[in-house]
Amino acid sequence: MVMAPSAAAAAAAAASYFRTANVFWMAVITLSMGYFTASVFIPEYLPLDKMGPLGSFTEYLVTNYSSVLYYGYWWAWTIHVVEALYSIRLCSSKGITDTEAKMKWLIQTFLFGIASLSILLNYKPKIRRNRN
Repeated sequence: MVMAPSAAAAAAAAASYFRTANVFWMAVITLSMGYFTASVFIPEYLPLDKMGPLGSFTEYLVTNYSSVLYYGYWWAWTIHVVEALYSIRLCSSKGITDTEAKMKWLIQTFLFGIASLSILLNYKPKIRRNRN
């Protein structure tokens, strides 16, 4: 069956669908995970005394709940891995077959989590109906 040029272009676009996450959320997640990493592994390098309430709270957590922070850190990355793997499955179910697009979704979702996955979850590909 030969598709019309516009239908072929639409199918190709759907197969390679990718959108970057919102820059605001990318920045928030990057800074948050960076701060979390520093709080867990190198808290002595953070200027906690100059960070106001956030510094006081972080110092309290580091002093009293360092193991909770440590396991919470690895739990957060585990969630990102699961979200990234789910994004690949979601790509397949939504008709995104282009390998490059799938890899972009995988990497973006691993790094930015739900900020990326929510875009993919909300993506509604046009459903082609076979009219015979």
